[in-house]
Amino acid sequence: MDDLLAPLLGLAVAVTIVVAAVLLIRRPRSPRSPLPPGQRVVVVGGGFGGLQAVMKLRRTPVEVTLIDRRNFHLFQPLVYQVATGALSPGEIATPLRAIFKRARNVRVLLGEVGAVDLERQVVSVQPPIEDLPALEVPYDTLIVAGGSKYSYFGNPHWAEHAPEIKSLERALEVRYRILRAFEAAELETDPARRAEWLTFVVVGAGPTGAEMAGQIAELARDTLPSNFRAMDPGAGQILLVEAGDRVLAAFPPDLSASAVRQLDNLGVTSVVNEMVVDIEKAGVELQAPDGTTRHVGARTVVWAAGVAAASVAGRLAEAAGAETDRAGRVTVEPDLTLAGHPDVMALGDMVRVRSRDGGMQDLPGVAPVAMQQGRYAAAVVKRRLAGKPVKPFRYIDKGNLATIGRGRAVAEIKGLHFGGPLAWLLWLGIHIFYLIGFQNRLLVLLRWSFSFVTRGRGARLLTGDAATGSRVGVSTPQE
Repeated sequence: MDDLLAPLLGLAVAVTIVVAAVLLIRRPRSPRSPLPPGQRVVVVGGGFGGLQAVMKLRRTPVEVTLIDRRNFHLFQPLVYQVATGALSPGEIATPLRAIFKRARNVRVLLGEVGAVDLERQVVSVQPPIEDLPALEVPYDTLIVAGGSKYSYFGNPHWAEHAPEIKSLERALEVRYRILRAFEAAELETDPARRAEWLTFVVVGAGPTGAEMAGQIAELARDTLPSNFRAMDPGAGQILLVEAGDRVLAAFPPDLSASAVRQLDNLGVTSVVNEMVVDIEKAGVELQAPDGTTRHVGARTVVWAAGVAAASVAGRLAEAAGAETDRAGRVTVEPDLTLAGHPDVMALGDMVRVRSRDGGMQDLPGVAPVAMQQGRYAAAVVKRRLAGKPVKPFRYIDKGNLATIGRGRAVAEIKGLHFGGPLAWLLWLGIHIFYLIGFQNRLLVLLRWSFSFVTRGRGARLLTGDAATGSRVGVSTPQE
């Protein structure tokens, strides 16, 4: 397999460098255009949807204000690689101000959006900095792309023992726990307790869960074996737990089966039809369909299961009197506007979209949906400025990809199902292409190339005081 992958990877590297060189050519700044009276667009959230909306409006004669509680855009699909030491934080995160430094009509505000006054057309923003008061930001068009958060299904106390990997901070927490587990296993002399340290449980077998489990397996079996003396990192077990009947349920059954085989080759055990009913410091409790339970001793548990809409969705729904579903998603019209409020659009994981016939569109909670909706929202603003009619949003499904590990992935593209090295190379190319910033593309490409050749990982630092458990957050891009 390595003989086949090496030339393919070399070709991918060459193509990416050429594309990156073209992207490096900077466009000259455009002079500030006169703004039409009253055209103020406020975008809440600098994730995939919000970022796309602002990027499409940066050369439009409107005044754009982007509000986010973080000062960076996070490339969410690669967060799990930070959690497993494959990438450093600065390689998948780009400061929002740097992205829009040449967009003269874009202003970035750091803050948490609170109340939304739909009658006065203002949003309340609380800066996350001491001694700064809340401020009100007026709008003529409001685009809310607040995203989602992981749901612990009514058990928020599980988060203490099973951190999620939705944010960069929590990814660093997971990285700490994984690396600490291997260090503890090296020091532990009791075989039973050592087995607990070397058992890793990933809850949720969607793309994030499958990718996370595969990365832990590669870390344990490819990267670390020569680093320890008293124990074998690859002697433990990685469990991928799913309450449903198959891994990657959003993919066709044949690709789910392919993913299970590829995970098995890496040493990951797929546990389906078993539900997590309790999580504690020393393990998880699993329940089978017949009601019987069993305890799995594990010191490291990662949560990658269900999601819920961001809290701003609830505040928006309350202000508009709109419906929400069990996941807290606010209901929007086919053109992504709130019912009765055409000046407010919401998109991404925090919404469910009505269809033309009054039903609900079945849209997956993935980045391509949010990106298309962000571009659509910008197009709506432009068409309204031009006095043109607006068509309902229509999602174009370009396919699904999920990586399992080095040279392992599954892909569904326009009815074609395939896996292995070709799917993995396609996954690599797409993720490098959509990363924000030439520097990040180049760094990630170099990281992956080095890791492919050496099977090493360059971000395996156990920061903070390991004895007391205190951690240091994001420090430098080279952490």
